[in-house]
Amino acid sequence: MHLTYSASPQEASGIAGWATELVETMGGPGAGLAIALENLFPPLPSEVILPLTGFAAGQGVLSLASALFWTTLGSVVGAVALYWIGAAFGRERMHTVWGKLPLVKASDLVRTEEWFAKHGTKAVFFGRMVPIFRSLISVPAGVERMPLHVFVALTTLGSLIWNSVLVMAGYWLGDRWETVGTYVGFASKAVLALAVLAVVAYVASRLRSSSRARHRRDS
Repeated sequence: MHLTYSASPQEASGIAGWATELVETMGGPGAGLAIALENLFPPLPSEVILPLTGFAAGQGVLSLASALFWTTLGSVVGAVALYWIGAAFGRERMHTVWGKLPLVKASDLVRTEEWFAKHGTKAVFFGRMVPIFRSLISVPAGVERMPLHVFVALTTLGSLIWNSVLVMAGYWLGDRWETVGTYVGFASKAVLALAVLAVVAYVASRLRSSSRARHRRDS
């Protein structure tokens, strides 16, 4: 069955068109592949791929159960790949790189590691529902060598919730599936804005600290 949807020529030849071809050609495994790649390359938006997959399920291109199974499997596969990248990078190399960065101290990374050790399970679980962060959280989990079975379980559950919401939204909205991306896009921008503000506040704090330390040395 050919999947048709209301989109501009640019959208049809872009990510939505690419995802459509995968789903039409491969069915559920195609949707899973698209989401696995989305995890590895965060600029690929799950808020486009998942609702489109739900719309395809509504059109009979694949079953709803297949859509949820394969997209969740794809999420886990992509996340595990990033986990192993973090594990290969390793704690010692991370400390070496960190030590060369300006405005940071070794103790900052140690505190971050302690925070992740205490709250890492929540970060991995809830992080699967935050655009962009859902991919990046896999790397520190690998660096810190979170037990793989725990990481996979949390990733599976968090991904199933996120995927289900977006796939079902596309399923119920039909040819208006692309409106899901609009609302999720607003949320993504808000999350990114908060992250940027946090980084700016952190850098400003480090600069003030360095300035006070120099002032004490000079006085």
